[in-house]
Amino acid sequence: MAEAILRDLGGGEIEAFSAGTHPSPIKPLTIRVLDEIGLDIRRARSKGIPEFLGQPFDVVVTVCDDAREACPVFPGGGRTIHVPFDDPAMSPGDEEAQLPVYRRVRDEIAAWARMFVPEALEAARAGEEATAQ
Repeated sequence: MAEAILRDLGGGEIEAFSAGTHPSPIKPLTIRVLDEIGLDIRRARSKGIPEFLGQPFDVVVTVCDDAREACPVFPGGGRTIHVPFDDPAMSPGDEEAQLPVYRRVRDEIAAWARMFVPEALEAARAGEEATAQ
């Protein structure tokens, strides 16, 4: 969810990637709740952390405690931010019982991203200006 929301709010100026400590197929409820806000991730795929090792990142964001514990330092990562969102896939019940949890987490991620994106863009622009001087 975070990758899709960050890419959308970044308007092409933010390159976001998502990787899991234990990648699994994207849950249908994730697709559904993002579709509800106009984000189509049907072509997205789950990726593991090893796929990104060695690549430079300005910011590495961990969104669950498992990820924070699994990679307290990410090689190639600049600043690290931890934002502990609930994992909606771990909520009890069937899909209809889980749906409100998926929506809540989506909305929490979006609220965080709306604050983070302007800050990240400003930092990137400041870095570009410093490099140009």
